[in-house]
Amino acid sequence: MINRRILIVDDDREIAELIGIYLKNEGFETDKAYDGQEALERFEQNEYHLVVLDIMMPKMDGLEVCRRLRRDRTLPILMLSAKAEDMDKIMGLMTGADDYMVKPFNPMELITRIKSLLRRSYQYNQAASPNLDGVLVIGALKIDKRMHTVEVEDRLLHLTSTEFGILYLLASHPGQVFSAEDIFQQVWREKYFESNNTVMVHISKLRDKLEHELGDKLITTVWGVGYKIEG
Repeated sequence: MINRRILIVDDDREIAELIGIYLKNEGFETDKAYDGQEALERFEQNEYHLVVLDIMMPKMDGLEVCRRLRRDRTLPILMLSAKAEDMDKIMGLMTGADDYMVKPFNPMELITRIKSLLRRSYQYNQAASPNLDGVLVIGALKIDKRMHTVEVEDRLLHLTSTEFGILYLLASHPGQVFSAEDIFQQVWREKYFESNNTVMVHISKLRDKLEHELGDKLITTVWGVGYKIEG
């Protein structure tokens, strides 16, 4: 298994150290940054497979770091916040985070979330079966599961691993309606809670990116039921 390097970004050094200890015990390589500006500098010097990113930090907060990373990077981002309100979670997800946890958190739950994000993000880069190329074409859109890429008329569309997972699920079942619960369980592979608005936020971000490139609405909402892509 490839060693995964994770960047921990938190101005609370005790929390950063604690996360680092748990991750190292699981076999991960880690680096740490203690403010947003230092985090971006780390990315200029190293490649990371995932970042654990606190929101409230000096010099530059986690939301701004997330926005800047999402300009040209698709690595998974797990945000941490001391705020539990839904709007704070939505803001974190809308800026491009893949997952969100509220402090204080159970360290083992954090490790579970990180492993889940890494599985979703990098499973597509493994060697594919020779009988399945994993490429879907919908109009001008080309979705390659092996390479984990999406192209629109030869232009690369930058999607997060979660956005890619949702798009591939819907595109590989044209005309089929998936509820938010269906999408969450198949993409996140975790238990769905009724009040969970995570899927809605990610669908919104995915739609914006697709419509900007295609000029058309690819994902349709079936009100009261779920989402689909027409065949």
